Amino acid sequence: MPIAFRTENGNTADDVTHIPTWDELVALVGRADFLYVADAKLANRAAMDHIAGHGGRFVTVLPRSRKEDGEFRDWLWDHQPDWTEAHRRPGTRHGEPDQVWHTTPAPSPSAEGYRIIWVRSSTKIDRDAEARRARVAKGIAAVDDLNQRLASPRTRIRTLVAVEAVAVAALEGAGAARWISFQVEERTTESYRQEKRGRPGGNTRYRKITRTHHRVAWQVNEDVVARDAASDGCFPLITCDQAMTPAKVLAAYRYQPNLERRNHMLKGPQAVAPVYLKTPHRIEALLLCQFLALLTGALIEREIRAAMKSADLDSIPLYPELRSCPAPSAPRILEIFNGVTRHHLTSQGNVVQTFEPTLTPLQHQILDLLGIPTDTYTGPTAGDGS
Repeated sequence: MPIAFRTENGNTADDVTHIPTWDELVALVGRADFLYVADAKLANRAAMDHIAGHGGRFVTVLPRSRKEDGEFRDWLWDHQPDWTEAHRRPGTRHGEPDQVWHTTPAPSPSAEGYRIIWVRSSTKIDRDAEARRARVAKGIAAVDDLNQRLASPRTRIRTLVAVEAVAVAALEGAGAARWISFQVEERTTESYRQEKRGRPGGNTRYRKITRTHHRVAWQVNEDVVARDAASDGCFPLITCDQAMTPAKVLAAYRYQPNLERRNHMLKGPQAVAPVYLKTPHRIEALLLCQFLALLTGALIEREIRAAMKSADLDSIPLYPELRSCPAPSAPRILEIFNGVTRHHLTSQGNVVQTFEPTLTPLQHQILDLLGIPTDTYTGPTAGDGS
């Protein structure tokens, strides 16, 4: 449930917003011992020390740029940690293996002294391996394309330094510079051409022409690939809570994407952007309306899902073609009421007859679950502002 919001300038970095956000939540709930879960931008010393120093608790993911991340991945190459299963759920499709998460404590705490828990996801192992394979393939294709350009007689890349610079840029652009190394091969060819035009004869003089050709020879660094593969599927979580079990830390962090999906409503159905306003107070007013709409949508979803649980309903036929929907969303709920209309037959400004809408069984079910009386749509005073 969204409970607060704050407007900031568009160029405001995320890492500086966590301290005021946490302070506002403390003032709102009246205590500081709640668990604050956020993305990697929270993993900076100022924010973490502020929360921990004021009696708070946090869980976030440690970014790949931190030294602790690289140290553990290097440590994994020749060590075998004690992985403990923390969570398991069935595969997303029939016949797929279970999705399993394992955890293990890091050998040492973070530079700030906070607890680090490493997580290994079975599905992320496959994603990491496939992402690396795709980058290596893209890097090889980039080098092959460069060799075709170098083989052309019209190429403008003629020096060894220029070829090396273009090759490095091509591999970095493909994201494969870590796994592919290269060497520039230089080959010189000689040819002779008459100094002057005309039919060649015994006294014809020739000029030697020397051309330098380059080719980039690449190779995949198998040792680097194997070293990186040892930490596939792994990512570190950092927390100041010493009492939570690794499984609970993982569960708290895994719930965080649900919050991100709520924010997706702003960019999707609510279409908060673009904003064609110039003055800050008008922009803030518009964003307040957007926040209230987001809150209303969340309340609708909370109400109907709680009612479905109370009524022991696993799903309702809310999708097109009456397909089952286990978790109704606010946009879909509102969409099925789009066609509900009332018509008034008037004569000389007087209402002669009112044609009330006819609700479908599905619409009746939705209204019952939401606790909304049917006569809100069909009653004699519905829609007249009373």
